[in-house]
Parts: sequence; structure tokens; C-alpha cells
Amino acid sequence: MTTWLPDIQQGHGPLYARIADQIERAIGNGALPVGTKLPPQRNLAYDIGVTIGTIGRAYNIVRERGLVSGEVGRGTYVLDRPESRPPEQADPLTTSLAGTRPIVAPPGKLRFDSTAAPDIGQGDILARLLGDISREHHADIASYARNFPDHWFEAGAQWLASGSFRPAPECIVPTLGAHAAVIAVISAVTSPGDRIAFETLTYSQVSRSAGLIGRRIALMASDGFGLIPEDFERVCAQQHPKLAFLMPSAQNPTVAIMPLDRRQAVAEIARKYGVWLVEDNLYGSMTGDPIPLLADLAPERTFLVGGLSKSVAAGVRGGWVACPPHFSQRIRIAHKMISGGLPFLLAELCARLVLSGSASALRSRGVEEIGERVALAREIFAGFEFNSHPKVPFLWLKLPEPWLSGTFKQAALQEGVLIDDEDEFKAGRADHVFHRIRIGFSSPARRADVETGFQVLRRLLDSGRTGYDSFD
Repeated sequence: MTTWLPDIQQGHGPLYARIADQIERAIGNGALPVGTKLPPQRNLAYDIGVTIGTIGRAYNIVRERGLVSGEVGRGTYVLDRPESRPPEQADPLTTSLAGTRPIVAPPGKLRFDSTAAPDIGQGDILARLLGDISREHHADIASYARNFPDHWFEAGAQWLASGSFRPAPECIVPTLGAHAAVIAVISAVTSPGDRIAFETLTYSQVSRSAGLIGRRIALMASDGFGLIPEDFERVCAQQHPKLAFLMPSAQNPTVAIMPLDRRQAVAEIARKYGVWLVEDNLYGSMTGDPIPLLADLAPERTFLVGGLSKSVAAGVRGGWVACPPHFSQRIRIAHKMISGGLPFLLAELCARLVLSGSASALRSRGVEEIGERVALAREIFAGFEFNSHPKVPFLWLKLPEPWLSGTFKQAALQEGVLIDDEDEFKAGRADHVFHRIRIGFSSPARRADVETGFQVLRRLLDSGRTGYDSFD
């Protein structure tokens, strides 16, 4: 067994990816010769001051690259034919952009790593509407969307309305989903090198996308009530972000709902420092949260984003952004530049779903199904600490000792269940360790499958590390 140690200060991307890259370089330059036994995961984690889950993910990467083999009870050894590794697994940039989820999910697993709208029979409604559109617009669906009819904007205004807030149709931009809407806003109102502020835990695919187009990341602290305004102001004063991405209602992954006084404080701080706000209300639209939106409190600087993926149907790629006055044209052009344009078929389908009332009806039915699954989760995971909401399709569970987030995720995978560890939601490098996992439960088609997956995870939680054996 070697005494080789990686330098965790070198490289780019997530820590586990940098460690994997250094193992690959050490094998390539002979520092780790063929047949060498790598340090046990626990030992290496202790020696360089990281979690065992980080080392486990690094070892998994080099194993997938064909560089090492692992045998239960014997350890992990350098192979003699590294050239046989699959080339698509050897790109560290791809690994860092993908987060902690596999680029291609392994087949035959229960998907508890997704929060797409549950299957409640929306296929029949979609088929009927698509047939109508095909008959009525057979020329339009065969070409680019050159004209944007007024009802596309009216649909977005209706879907994004909340409480006393109702955006004007002329402020609406239809988009290819909420993610594309957010990136269009970032692209339009910031420049490469600008800082974008994120909560430490958030929908990190946005932060990774922002980094890909040259924006820098600033991290803000949160607690059980969402973003801490004092830390938002500290970041504004010290790092001067141009924009902050927030999810005030049913925050992903913490489920936190920001109270009114904090929203008011955030709005005032954004005004004081000239910071744009992007408010993602995908889950908030499902909760019926009566607290005013940031877009209601600071309409002159807030871009409100919503869509159909979590509450109606993910596959229709329906999204809208409500812009501050005079910004809709800029966002519309930015969205076209980054996405290639909006397909007529999908935009018309999403508008008809909303304006016919079908989208609201499907959301109500979906929320009802989610409520049944939340009740099941609360029963099965009773005794453990977790955050949940009766209308939100995921929970944020704190792991008992001695589980680590990444290790538990790997153990769940071996038992046939895909979940998300906390690193999937970190917008950047952070010192704080939460020892939590997110369990999304809307993807399985049958409630019985949801219960089966919950029971698997419960058994793992009860068994502790004795129920899981890694390669070391």
C-alpha cells in the first residue's frame, strides 16, 4: 500500500473530481505503479482532511475510467491497462459539469433523484391538444416560430400570477422551461467575470451553467427560514454581485419558506446595492404560499421564473419569465441566442394547457398525489429529522451517525435506489457539512414503488454502516 497523497489545492471542479484527476496523473507518471494498492478510503480521508464520501466518489471515478479495480476485503489496486478505460469517462470537465448525478442513470433503479411532475394521466390530455394543434397549425409546426401570438404571453401572465401579483402580458417571455429562462436572464443582464450570488445550497445546475458561461459564483448563508439578509448584504458589500438567484418559497433542497420580513429586507438590500434578482417559483406555485413574491416587493429589479415541469408535465418544456418593465425584448433575444429558439408546437401546447384550465387541474391532481406520498414518507421516516411540505415532491433528511451523505448515496445505489447527496446542491466550495440527503419521490409511477423505495432507505438508516460495505 502506497503513502501517496493528492494535493487538494490543485485542479478545477469539485474536490472529488480533482482527487480522481490526480490519481489518474499519478498512475500515468508512475507515481502509482501497476499493482499498487491505493490507501483505504478512511485513511486517505483522514490524512487530507476531507469526508470519506469525497474519497469514495473519487475512487468510483477512477474505477469507471478503467484505471483501478476494487475487491471487497482486499482494497483498490492500479490496473495494468489504463488505456482500456472508456474515453467518455475520462473528461474531468464533463464530470464537474454533471454534478454528483450520473450522466446516464443506471437502468433498473428507483428514481428518487428527480422531482418532475408525477404521472397522473396527463398523456391523454397532451395527446388531444397535440392533435388539435397539428390539424390547426400544420404549417406552423413544420417551421420556426416566427410569430409569437398574444395568447402565449397571456398564458404566462396567468401562470405566474400569485396573490396580488399579476404580471402584464407585455412583460412576459415564453421559454424552453424554467432553467432556460434563468440562463437567458443571467446572459442578458450580466457579463463574463461578473459575480452571481447563490445560497450555499440551491438548484446548483444554475450555478454550474453560470460558471460555464464565464460568471463567477458568490455564496450566501441560509438557515431554516431561507436566505439570511445580513449575509446577503455582506456579500453585496464585499463581492459586488450583479445578480442573485433565489427560491423564497419551498427552496430546493431545504424546503424553507422565507418569511415576509426577510423578503422585504432582501428587496431593500437589492435596491441599495443595485442587484438584480431572479426568483424561481417552480415549487412555490404548488404550495399556495400567500406571502408576497419578491417580484411583488421589488418589481423593478426582479425576474420571476416559473414553468410546468414540477407541477404539470416536465416533457413539454414549458416556462415563462416575467421581466421588469422594458426588459422583455432583451430577455427574449437572449433566450433565442442561448436556446436556438422556441418551437411553435411546444409553446402553443403550453399556452393551451394554461388557458384551457388543464394545467391548473393537473397541478391540483399532482399536488394531491404528492400529498399522499408525503404522508407515506412522514410515516416511514418517523423518528428521523427531515424537512418536508405536504405539497412539495421531496424531503431533506438529516442522516444519523455515522452516515455521511456521499456514502449513504452509494449505499442506496447498491440497494437499487437513486437519491441526491448534499454535494449535488452546493453552488460552490463550502466548508459547512450538512450530513443530509434529498429524497425526491414524484418520479415513480406507482405509489407502491414509492413505498418500496422508502422502506429500502429506512432499513439503511436503521442499520447504520453495518448495512453497507465499500471496496475498502
